Amino acid sequence: MKRSAGIAIGLCLQCIVIHAQDISGFWKGTFNMQGCFPNNNIELQITLKDGKASGDSYHYQDVDNYVKKQFAGSYDPTQKKLSLQEGMVTTYHIPRRCVICIKQFNLVYSRVGNTEILRGLWNGTVQNMPAPCGNGDSIVLTRIKESAFKEIPEIKVDTGRIRLDFYDNAIVDGDSITVLVDNQVVFSHQRLTANPLTTYVQIDLNTTFHEVEMVAENLGSIPPNTAILIIHAGKDRHQLVLNSTETKSAKVRFVYDPKDKNAAEPVKYSMR
Repeated sequence: MKRSAGIAIGLCLQCIVIHAQDISGFWKGTFNMQGCFPNNNIELQITLKDGKASGDSYHYQDVDNYVKKQFAGSYDPTQKKLSLQEGMVTTYHIPRRCVICIKQFNLVYSRVGNTEILRGLWNGTVQNMPAPCGNGDSIVLTRIKESAFKEIPEIKVDTGRIRLDFYDNAIVDGDSITVLVDNQVVFSHQRLTANPLTTYVQIDLNTTFHEVEMVAENLGSIPPNTAILIIHAGKDRHQLVLNSTETKSAKVRFVYDPKDKNAAEPVKYSMR
């Protein structure tokens, strides 16, 4: 009887250890790679379910220069080994001279005090080419609480023409804004009111990405400069609250994805 109880306790402790190794979440690291960026950061957004790993990877210099890809793989909780293979490129914003590297990761989970670590090797090939862009190089990632890209919402749309309506938020207090689409000014020093400032962007297979930026020209009588952005994309309607200051603008990104099943679901974001 005592032996059975001991075995049961041992099994329970093993379950607790395995449960503690849930690697779902955000992981950030740096790695050496010649070419596009002087500084190479990597963020893995991992979802783990039934031993299968999936999610998105960001290879980036900063939030304005990056490549976003989907990945899939597996995790062995006994050996704490994670294997990931990047696949489809979903978004990118890089100089024309750059090429995209499709990477594979073989990592091992460990914990040192309160720091959780994924350590291992990566290799890769240039997108649509057999040329290597990494060959067994080492990489270390640590768990982070938030994504570096959390303040820039990314909205998938499956329509060609998007209407953007900017309103003052709640109380009209004299806020003035400049709006840029892909770094081109579409509104300059325009006052927000209860009536919309309206512009349109075209998105399709030839132009699959747009970035909209709202710059505060003043803070109005009730700082910060806050706008409601209503987005009409086909049958979809999205609403965002955009906050900007004299030192920080607000951004939103649109990605053309006609195959996205969730594109028809209206969403509401708040950027605080």
